[in-house]
Amino acid sequence: MLAAVISLAGMGAAFGGILGIASKKFAVEVDPRVDAILQVVPGANCGACGQPGCGGYAEAVVDGTVHPRACTPGGALLYEKIAAILGTEVSDYEERKVAQLLCQGGTGQSKMLYRYKGIEDCAAALAAFKGPKACNYGCVRLGSCAKACPFGAIEFGADGLPVVDYYKCTGCNKCVVECPQGLFQLVEVTRLAHVRCVNVDKGKDAKAACSVACIKCKLCEKNCPEDAIHVVPSGSGTVAIIDYEKCTNCGICATKCPTKAIDMIPPIAEKVILQIKEHTNPGCSPCGACKQ
Repeated sequence: MLAAVISLAGMGAAFGGILGIASKKFAVEVDPRVDAILQVVPGANCGACGQPGCGGYAEAVVDGTVHPRACTPGGALLYEKIAAILGTEVSDYEERKVAQLLCQGGTGQSKMLYRYKGIEDCAAALAAFKGPKACNYGCVRLGSCAKACPFGAIEFGADGLPVVDYYKCTGCNKCVVECPQGLFQLVEVTRLAHVRCVNVDKGKDAKAACSVACIKCKLCEKNCPEDAIHVVPSGSGTVAIIDYEKCTNCGICATKCPTKAIDMIPPIAEKVILQIKEHTNPGCSPCGACKQ
C-alpha cells in the first residue's frame, strides 16, 4: 500500500514537473497593453467594433488592425485613455452621430389595415401582406430596433413609435442594420431638422395612408434660404431630402411643411456632441492597409 502511494506521488511530481516546463516553453505572451485597454473599455461586448467582444477589440487595437474609434460606445474619453496606453496621440474632435427615426406614423397618424397577431418582430410582420399599416414604408412598431440596441437608447412613446435617447445613443449602427424598413439614419447630433417620412408614393396616396406623410408639395424646397432641401427621385417616386452640409437649422422647412413631416428637435447638450477624430494624410484613403 505504501509503495503504491509513493509510486503515485512520484508520478504526480514527475508529470507536474513536465507540465510546468511545457507551460513555460509554450506560453503565449500577452501584451500588457491588452489588459490595460480591457480595464478602460465600456465592457458592453456589443460587437459594434466588428470584433468578437471587448477582448477581441483590445487585441486588435494593440495589433494595429482596428482603430480605437471603432468602439463607438467609448467616445472621446476612451480614445484619450487608449492613446495614453499605446503612447500615441489623438488629434482634434469630430461631431458624434446618433440615430434618427425617419417616420412619424404613430397611433392616430397612420392608418392600419388589420390587427397583427404574431411574432413580435418587425420583419416577421412585414412578411404578412407587407405589414399591418396602410403605409408600406413606415415603422411597424414591434420593437426590433429596441431589442437590438445594446445600450437601452430606444424606448417607445405614447404613439407606439420608437424614441431615441440621444444621451444614451452611441451611434453603434445596430438599429440601422436591424430595421427592415431602413428607417434609421445616423446623423450628427447638431443637425436639428429631419424629414421623418420615406414614403415615395404620390402626395394624395401618401396622405391617405398617413396624416404626417410627405406630400411632395415642395414648399420646403421653395422656402429654404440655403437651398438645403429638395424633393428628389427615390425608388418608384419622390421624397424630400435634407442636405445637412447646407442646412443651418433655421427651421423654416419645418414651419412651412403642411403635414409636419419635417421635425425640429431641441439642441443637444454640448457635453455629448464631440468625439475624437484622427487625421489622415492628404489624399489617403483610410483603407487600413497601412495599419494606421
